[in-house]
This record gives sequence, C-alpha cells and structure tokens, in this order.
Amino acid sequence: MSFGKLLVLVLGLAIVAFVVRTALTGTIGRDTAEHTAPRRQLDTVREKAKDLERQQQKAADDIARRAGEQQ
Repeated sequence: MSFGKLLVLVLGLAIVAFVVRTALTGTIGRDTAEHTAPRRQLDTVREKAKDLERQQQKAADDIARRAGEQQ
C-alpha cells in the first residue's frame, strides 16, 4: 500500500469518525451543557451533606452540653 493511499484511508476514517460523533452528540464543539446538570446535582448533594453534618454536630454539641450541666 502506498503512502498516498494510506494517507487517504486515515483521513477518510477521521472524517467518518467526526461525522458519527457529530451525529451522536448533535454539536460540533464540546457540549458543556451536557455536563452541567450532573455537576449541579453533585453540588446540591454536597451542600445537603454539609447541612446534615452541621445539624448532627449541633445536636451532638447540645447533648454534650446538657450532659455536662446535669453532672
């Protein structure tokens, strides 16, 4: 196989891969909107986890304070 034919084959495969990727994703560039929804969900979960941790720490501190007052 000559160098020219190999180059045409590689370029053809690259074009086919690009067309398939574009058809599947619907965009030519990076689709950042696709990743923002999971990122937002993860941020929400992290915020709720921090809130729960604060509430649990406050409850533990209250119990410790009450136990200290009773002695």
